[in-house]
Formats: sequence, structure tokens, C-alpha cells
Amino acid sequence: MHLSQITHPNQLHGLSIPQLQDIAHQIREKHLQTVATSGGHLGPGLGVVELTLGLYQTLDLNHDKVIWDVGHQAYPHKLLTGRYDRFHTLRQKDGIAGYLKRCESPFDHFGAGHASTSISAALGMALARDIKGENFKVVAIIGDGSLTGGMALEAINHAGYMPKTNLLVVLNDNEMSISPNVGALSSHLNQLRFSSGVQLLKKLEEQFETITHIDSVLPELSRIKQGIKRLAVPKVGAVFEELGFTYMGPIDGHNLEELIATFEQAHQQTGPVLVHVATVKGKGYEFAEQERVNYHAQNKFDLKTGKAIASNKPKPPSYSKVFGETLTKIAKNNPKVVGITAAMSTGTGLDILQKQLPEQYIDVGIAEQHAVTLAAGLACEGMRPVATIYSTFLQRAYDQIIHDVCIQNLPVFFCMDRAGIVGADGPTHQGMYDIAYLRCIPNMVLMAPKDEAELQRMLVTGINYTNGPIAMRYPRGNGHGVPLLVEGWEPLPIGKAEILRSGDDVLMVAYGSMVMPALQAAATLSEYGIEATVVNARFAKPLDTDLIVPLAKQFGRVFTLEEGCLIGGFGSGVAEALLDHNVVVPVIRIGVPDQLVEHATPEQSQLELGLTGPQIADRVLKEVELPKLSVQLLQNASRKQMTDAAMR
Repeated sequence: MHLSQITHPNQLHGLSIPQLQDIAHQIREKHLQTVATSGGHLGPGLGVVELTLGLYQTLDLNHDKVIWDVGHQAYPHKLLTGRYDRFHTLRQKDGIAGYLKRCESPFDHFGAGHASTSISAALGMALARDIKGENFKVVAIIGDGSLTGGMALEAINHAGYMPKTNLLVVLNDNEMSISPNVGALSSHLNQLRFSSGVQLLKKLEEQFETITHIDSVLPELSRIKQGIKRLAVPKVGAVFEELGFTYMGPIDGHNLEELIATFEQAHQQTGPVLVHVATVKGKGYEFAEQERVNYHAQNKFDLKTGKAIASNKPKPPSYSKVFGETLTKIAKNNPKVVGITAAMSTGTGLDILQKQLPEQYIDVGIAEQHAVTLAAGLACEGMRPVATIYSTFLQRAYDQIIHDVCIQNLPVFFCMDRAGIVGADGPTHQGMYDIAYLRCIPNMVLMAPKDEAELQRMLVTGINYTNGPIAMRYPRGNGHGVPLLVEGWEPLPIGKAEILRSGDDVLMVAYGSMVMPALQAAATLSEYGIEATVVNARFAKPLDTDLIVPLAKQFGRVFTLEEGCLIGGFGSGVAEALLDHNVVVPVIRIGVPDQLVEHATPEQSQLELGLTGPQIADRVLKEVELPKLSVQLLQNASRKQMTDAAMR
């Protein structure tokens, strides 16, 4: 059977082990070809091919429900559930999403882009099933990296207290999240994987494979294997057993026969069951197996060499790299500086700090709540904690930001990578809400750089600021290529903006990543005789009202620009400040409206949301009712940019 013929996972029923192995090979081929062409997550999906096939062989997916944690490991699931023909559109605009979405397939029972949610959701479905008197199986598949998240442990604690509620948790243990896992739980799982009993079992299996008439001793082999596992579990599986789970494993996550037999046995148990499956991240692709961090996700790459397909044009360094390098230089001169990450060292640039100053680097695992309160504790003792967390992930620690940091007015420095539009990861990863959700908290200072050089100055500003918490947002991707400061960065005065361009016709106040589009819009307007004043706000809180309020009075109208949600965002802050100063003028807010931003390239999303320079210029002209000729010319320019973006 060819993979393209599978439109329903129940078609796997009755296939032989060799047939399933052939399907596994086809899944890996399709997975690799697609990601090599368009980019996406690689290692996680390659590692769970046999796990997926083995599990689905034992389920009736017309009724049974499978909940995947995070979702980036579910590419094989997508290929087995009717999405083969569209899989080439993965993570592209209007194409297949990189994560699971309930609206995309009836087999996507729970959507998730953040880790550690699967067991809670699955337990909720299992309890609903029991309350309604229904009969179907519920399975949660969670990686060992996600198991470091507190929410997963809370769910395990609850599920273990429900001895009559049937729930299967499959622990996909590949020793990795994005980076190598940290913490006591990870060490415990390693003890289990490498325990003497399990190692003896592997050696016995290798010996049995050399026996000619193996079929005649298979029943005995099975009994020996189970006996050894029972000997091993009291030592290393005790944690799960004590929490109320029936523990099974660890089993070879690439042995289909063992997977199927174990899952069938697990389905016969009553109450919560945990099947521990040992897999290899990146299985079947040598480069991904050897470089598990780098091949967690990839941009376009050459399948033969494993190397990324580089652009012909050299690009400026990314904001994350500039951040990591600058923070490391600062930390070398200030031993109180400590960088904190929640399992995202490479993505945030903190891997640079980790390599050069490991004693000033902390990885807490996928535990953002703990990261924030840990930072608060460090601040209590006079350290300078730099909590470096993606904007979307910091949402998970909102209570800790308020209670443990802001109420106590502790000098924690929050650095929010991936703020604004992030592209192909879609709604779960867009950093849209940090301005709004932080601006309303007392004692918080908010800032955002216009470019990578200003990011350097803001880093110094944040570390030097000890009057309370302070946060900096910055976008995903490359900077603008401005000259970087080698050393001697001067901190910025808190709450002070700057005028980048002066004009008499229009006032634009831009925040962070929208400063450059504002300048582009101003240049376009100038071509038609309209001169704009462009303010780089630098700070969303406190606002530079000494500068902005008089300018608003002078112009009688203010355009605000931000790459974040409009509700409660930067523009709302400007409008509130003007009202507080009894200045009633139109405030035209340009940003992200009250909608989810779906997966696409950042350029496509910016264009769709009207955030490009020509579109901003066009919006200004429409609002100020200037000559129709100019409006038409600008609309033509905007359409040309839209065409160019579509061609890219």
C-alpha cells in the first residue's frame, strides 16, 4: 500500500509488520522531502513514526481519541489522516498548519502549540466520556521534554487519583525537548533507560536474534522480557507507580511488533496507564540523529548534505544573536548577571552565554512559571536576572509576573524574543499580546528597540535599572544591518522617546519594529509633498508625554504604529495618555486587529494586516483626505508591493 492511499488511519488495521515498516519508510521520505523544500520541524516527527503506526494499529479512530502534546511531533499523524495530498503546503499560507488544529481535521482532537497540555486535555475528555456513559479510548502522547512542565505533572497527579478512569499516557522519551533536557525527572528517566535490567534485556534480545529457530521460543522470550522489566520497575518506574499509574516500559520505540503488543496490553488495563517508549529523535536521517538540537527544526536544506540552503544575499545578524552576544559581553563584566531560559537556549541566543559563562546561565526546562519566580528569588538576593522567554511563552507565567515580581517590585529584566509576527508557526506562537498584558501591571517598564543597535543599548538599560521590573520586546529574524556598538553602550533615559524625522503635515508615533516601516511611509509621503514627523517611542510605559502630548496638540491627529494587538496595546496607551492630559484629538491606531494571525511568512502577514510602509502611507492619505491623485499613486505602489510579496 502506498502512503497516498491512506486517508483514514483505520486502514492500517490488518497490515503486516513488513507492510507497516514500508509505510514507515514512506512517511520518513515524505516528511524529509517536504521539510527540505519548505522548512519545518524535522527531528520530532521522524522519531515517532513507528510509535504512531503501532498505536494507531490498536485503536479505532472513528471513536478513540489521541491527544498530541505540542503537535510538532505529529507530522506522521497528519500524513495518516487524509492530508498527504496537501502536505507539501506545510506551514505555508492557507496550507497545512505546523501544529494540530481542531478545525483542520476531525482527527486533531486538541490543538496545541505550547507544551505540557496533553494529559490535562485527555483526562478532561476521559472524564466527560465516563460522565456521559460513553465508551472510547483516550490517549495522550507527551515527550519527556514536555514532562518537565508543571502542568503535565499536575495532570499526572490528578489522573493517578482517578483509579476507575481509563487513560493511556504514552511517554515519548528521546532525551530531548529542543535542547537536551534538564532536571531531576530527566535524570530519573535516564536511569530507567539505562538501568541494568533494561540493558540486560537488550543484550538478551540481540542474542535471541542469532537463534535460527526463533519462532519456537518466542513465548518464552516474551515471558523473560516481562520478568526483567518487573525487576527493573520497582527501582526506576516507582515514581509513576506510586502516583497511581500502571507503568509499562521502557520499550523500543522503533520496534513495531513490541509497540503493538504493549499498546494492546495497555488497553486491557483499568485506570491510568503510562507506557514509556524510548525513541531516537531524528530517526532515519543520519544528520538529524547526530545533531538533534540543530535538526529539531530546519529551514530549507539539501537532503544529501543536510546543509541549509543559504540565500545569495548576506543577511544582518538576527536580533537573537545580537542579544546573546551583547548579554554575554555584559555578563563578563558583571558576575551578578544571570541569563534564564525555559528550554530555549538556542532560539533565544542564550546558548552563547551558556558556552562562555555556564555559571551565569540557567535552563529550567519547559517551566516558564518557575523561571519567573526563580528570577524573582535571584533578584531578592541582589542578582540581575535576565528572564529570556518568547513573548508567546511568557503568557504562561502571567500570575507569577504579577504576584511574584510586580507586586513586590523586584528588578527582574524580561527579554521577550519573537515579539510580534513570527510567521509559519501560526497563532500559537505569534507574539501579539505582551504589550497589552504587561502594560496594565503596576511597576512595570516596557521598551522596544527600533533596530539591533538600540537593542544593545536597551540591554544595558534593563540591567542597570534596579527600581523594579522592566521588559524589552524584540522581533524574530534579522536586524536591519545598522552598525553595532562594540562596547561602551550608554543606557537610555527611562521613558524618553526621540524624533527621527520632522515634518509639518503628519505625526506618526511608532513602537519597536514598526519604526522602520513608519520611516518608509514617511519617505513615500514626502515624494508627494507630504512631510511627516516620526517619533521612535522607545517606551510604551512610561510614555514620553512631555514629547507626545505637545506634538498631538500641534498636529491635531496622531497615527500610532505597533506590531501587536490593538486592544490594550501601544496605541491605546497613547490615546489614554492624551485623554489624561485633556487632549482630545483623533488617534488612528495601526497594528493587529482583534483576530488571530494564521501561519504564513512574516511578509505575507504584514501585508495582509496593512503594516508595510506603502500601506501605512496609503492609510495616512485616506485619513487626512489629501488629493485623490496622491491616493491613487500610493495605492498603486501598495499593490506593486503586494504583487512582489506574492511572487516571493
